Amino acid sequence: MAFKTEFEFELPKGYVDKEGNIHKKGLMRLATAADEILPMRDIRVQQNLGYLNIIILSRVITRLGDFKMVDTNIIENLFASDFTYLQEFYKSINEIGQSPMQPEE
Repeated sequence: MAFKTEFEFELPKGYVDKEGNIHKKGLMRLATAADEILPMRDIRVQQNLGYLNIIILSRVITRLGDFKMVDTNIIENLFASDFTYLQEFYKSINEIGQSPMQPEE
């Protein structure tokens, strides 16, 4: 039995790119200690601790729709409900250790 380190998710609303395409399905990997420690050195986090979750999510989301690389700009431009969903998803796979439920349609 293999240890599962990546989990699929589907955003409630989806990220809308510059062309108007909606990206809802993605993949998040388990966080490492570095994912939680290294962002603390970032000046944006030092100036505003609220930015910590944006950087962490950009490190652990390995795919979002057609994007194979997710950066802080994408996370910053998510709808608030999608950002909250990803924070809860992160918590459920890393802290609680359970596979999260998919959002209601």
